[in-house]
Amino acid sequence: MKNAQKIYSVVAAAAFAPLFATPALADGVAAGTLIENTATATYDIGDGPETIDSNTVVLRVDELIDVAVTSLNAGPIATDSGTAVLTYSVTNTGNGPEAYTLTANPAVAGNDFDPTVDGIAIDTNGNGVYDPGVDEILTSPETTAILDPDEELTVFVLLSVPAGTNDEDEAQVELLAEAVTGTGAPGTTFPGEGVDGGDAIVGVNGADDTALGSIIVGIATVDLFKSAVVVDPFGGTSVVPGSIITYTIRADVTGSGTVSDLVITDIIPDDTTYEAGTLTLDTAALTDAADADAGEASDAAGISVDLGEVAGGTSHSITFDVSVD
Repeated sequence: MKNAQKIYSVVAAAAFAPLFATPALADGVAAGTLIENTATATYDIGDGPETIDSNTVVLRVDELIDVAVTSLNAGPIATDSGTAVLTYSVTNTGNGPEAYTLTANPAVAGNDFDPTVDGIAIDTNGNGVYDPGVDEILTSPETTAILDPDEELTVFVLLSVPAGTNDEDEAQVELLAEAVTGTGAPGTTFPGEGVDGGDAIVGVNGADDTALGSIIVGIATVDLFKSAVVVDPFGGTSVVPGSIITYTIRADVTGSGTVSDLVITDIIPDDTTYEAGTLTLDTAALTDAADADAGEASDAAGISVDLGEVAGGTSHSITFDVSVD
């Protein structure tokens, strides 16, 4: 019988050794899973082989709570409208369901200015882009729904830029996610707070994590400069009946931002007539008709050139001719 007990002890020890070799990983066995193990011994005391089972040891996997926060912004987000949206992901890296409290901190050391946090929103429709009126804005305290293990959530931080900022001023915003169950040093235990009444244990990230996103002020302004060159019928520069006046309008967009829907217009002066077919944009001819190109011109309506979206640091020149009546 002693031999049988010895065999039983060896088999049981071998069976349980892997159970305690490494802790459960965040993406491993789900919290609440029961790990059951029964050892078996076979022996022979002279009248044939016999088999005995040990008692069954049942262990429940505790909940490991953790989170990962990542900035989804490729670089600083330019803003020239006074508002900006930064995008982050929040992932449950624990092995059980967990909700997270979100906090956006705009007062990061080294900022040129501190933006105002207008809200934190969840990507309700899953398209990765903030849609006002569609995506859910969290109410204080800003807490997510319960996320399953490995579930990822896209989060938007809505910001306003205060008055008085300068072109190319930059600011970072930190998003913090904290497990609702609790945070602390890795291994901190919250007895009975896990799945099915088991313990909840803080993972390697401390059950909280942060990520930084940044915005940059892109202020753009438009300046217009108009000049005229006159050629009279005699080869001079006098303004007399029959003289041709070539007007040039230069639009300079300065700053690091972008202007939208930039349209340059001008009237045909009294006592002059528009010279058909002379409208150009950056030396390229434009048609006078309202068609696919950017310009149109007539005596009655004057000239109009639609430049659309124009980035700061660029210039465009428009020319057209009129004759003195």
